[in-house]
Amino acid sequence: MQAYVIKTVQDQAVVELVERDEPTLGPTQMRIQMHAASLNRGEFIVGHGLHGKSAVPQPVGLEGAGRVLEIGADVKQFAVGQRVMGRCPGAFAVRTVMEEREAMPIPDALDWHEAAAVPLTYLTAYDAVHEQGQLKNGEWVLINGVTSGVGVAALQMAKAIGAHVIGTSRSSEKLAKLQGQGLSLSLHTRQADFHDAVMQATQGQGVSLVVNTVGGSVFAEDIRCLAFEGRLAMVGYVDGLLHTPLDLHALHAKRLRLFGVSNKLRSALQKAAAIPAFMRDIWPAMERGDIRPYIDQVFPFSQLAQAKDSMQANNHVGKIVVSMP
Repeated sequence: MQAYVIKTVQDQAVVELVERDEPTLGPTQMRIQMHAASLNRGEFIVGHGLHGKSAVPQPVGLEGAGRVLEIGADVKQFAVGQRVMGRCPGAFAVRTVMEEREAMPIPDALDWHEAAAVPLTYLTAYDAVHEQGQLKNGEWVLINGVTSGVGVAALQMAKAIGAHVIGTSRSSEKLAKLQGQGLSLSLHTRQADFHDAVMQATQGQGVSLVVNTVGGSVFAEDIRCLAFEGRLAMVGYVDGLLHTPLDLHALHAKRLRLFGVSNKLRSALQKAAAIPAFMRDIWPAMERGDIRPYIDQVFPFSQLAQAKDSMQANNHVGKIVVSMP
């Protein structure tokens, strides 16, 4: 079957379409005819931890959507023919296998492309906003990099809760595309210069939650923007800045909570543990059509390399998806 692999060539991540055998079906797995898979920045960064710097080709793709072709002996919750979405290894392939614990039925309101953007991206946002962030109705949240895939997902979840959302982006054109998504305040900046605007919007109180998808360049400013007993979710660092000063006085006096949102060191069981709560809190809103992933571009299966280049050019809002043949 056709599938993509990734390898490191001269310190660059290169994807290649190959013919390979189908993966073996385990007793707790389902064989999926893939219809769409979405791109995630981390899987294409050399040395990020997902693929390392190996020159040996590795399957590529982390999340997708498709139809169940075959089920393992121990699969109980799904049936052949069902539409499912989930995290799965080697998602950029004609067919792959998905663990039952990672799978979710696709809401009727979502098409294949939208469903492919849910499993990893929206579970990450759920971790930041719901599980650890504990955002509540009426609170204010600041999302750095609100036009990213996780940023848009966090925005949508926050609005569903009834929170007020401030979003930053270095692109005014990207922010314009999010009109209608419920941003209370859009800030066109990538610099650490948004404290005054945040405090004015929140009547001097600050925000209860920060979702930082940008990195260390805005971390100190985020701390300044947090309200008493505020929380900060560290999701990503596209700016490449991994070290930044921490205001211990603010941390101590305001009783702040800082936490990371990452799957790098989590076991498979830990990764899947949030799915039942996600199905309870978020899936019904997707079924109603109240939450829909924002799909910026859809590339054909043959153009994964072009899709990767488009993502790394940082011109998109939300998610980029590859559609299977």
